[in-house]
Amino acid sequence: MKLTRLFAFGLLAAAPLALAACGDDAAPGEVAEGEALPAVTAPPGTSWTETVTVTPEGGFLLGNPDAPLKLIEFASHTCGHCATFSVTGKQPLKSKYVASGVVSFEQREIFLNPFDIVIATMAQCGAKEQMQPLSDEVWQNLEAVFTGLQGNPAAVQAAGALPPEQRFAKVAEVTGLLDFFAARGLSADQARTCLTDTANIDAMVKASEAQAQEVGVTGTPTFVLNGKKLDVNTWETLEPILQRAGAR
Repeated sequence: MKLTRLFAFGLLAAAPLALAACGDDAAPGEVAEGEALPAVTAPPGTSWTETVTVTPEGGFLLGNPDAPLKLIEFASHTCGHCATFSVTGKQPLKSKYVASGVVSFEQREIFLNPFDIVIATMAQCGAKEQMQPLSDEVWQNLEAVFTGLQGNPAAVQAAGALPPEQRFAKVAEVTGLLDFFAARGLSADQARTCLTDTANIDAMVKASEAQAQEVGVTGTPTFVLNGKKLDVNTWETLEPILQRAGAR
């Protein structure tokens, strides 16, 4: 999708309605049961829950890069189901499974609307270690974020008519996202620099679209475990699959 299409009138007009349409109810998938996997010790002076790697696909991987169980979440920052997973699942996933070195957790982007692109660009703008924490800040404050996104549609529409190198920063400004991220350590100047890098944004969008097509993403969150797409979208249904695969 070209950047000039991301702020088309119809897409912007539909964006508030699309915010809730992010996932579908799915039945638990089946995976082969495995033996309990032994913990993997992190290198001296480090911990797996503080180890972050940017993958060749552009994802942000937390934990042991060589973990035997590799979990990927394809997520949208304006997705209510993704927010629920962030609130209910992230802490136990990290403390029980990522910390042991048995499971790695990689977050990749899915864009449901133009706001997702602005938020993802800002979440990725600082140190790689801050990407997932900033994403969780968005999800855990999603109601407040929505208020800003939907509070001034005329200003957002006007921002969409600006040249690409200006529009994303302007959207962040008029929706309150600049202030939201500044309160969490990403300065407005730093955010503006990232939001004017249209070549990077374009590459991010193209990579997301290609991966979504390859994996068959039809809703968010979509989870993939060791290359297999799972038919679950909640922590309550995901954790038993990890356990059956050996994360115990």
